[in-house]
Amino acid sequence: MSSSLLSPAGGRPARLLVMAALAGSLTVLAGCANDTASSSVYTYGQAQREQIVRLGTVESVRTVTIQKDRTSGAGALAGGALGGVAASSIGGGTGQVLATIGGGLLGAMAGNAVENNMGKSQGLEITVRLDNGETRVIAQAADVAISQGQRVRVISGNGPTRVAPM
Repeated sequence: MSSSLLSPAGGRPARLLVMAALAGSLTVLAGCANDTASSSVYTYGQAQREQIVRLGTVESVRTVTIQKDRTSGAGALAGGALGGVAASSIGGGTGQVLATIGGGLLGAMAGNAVENNMGKSQGLEITVRLDNGETRVIAQAADVAISQGQRVRVISGNGPTRVAPM
């Protein structure tokens, strides 16, 4: 690596490189999270476990949005880093420090908003009348076609409850 990149005069390019690398790493890590509400996806811990199966008929289906419970924070961190770096070139002295702080805060808010939107998926709220007369409502990803009047299996135990076509 060139010594001019690390010298005080070249401190800004080195800082930009480090911040860009950090933001890129956080973005990649955030993409690794794979939460799903699919009726077709089982975690390793749910595989080879006994499940309870009840049969029933779908009474109604409603479209819903499924939102992740919480964000990883990676969007806010990456946005804050990028916003701070971008704003650090504004002004000089105290003005530059204030611009960097403000850019970091605005970037963090924008990054968090982007991550929140990425954490939404389309789902179904399915009301099932079980053969024993009980009614159950299950929300899951809209990745399997389920319609009113359809016979289904309600699978539960050791994890989420799922509705699967028969």
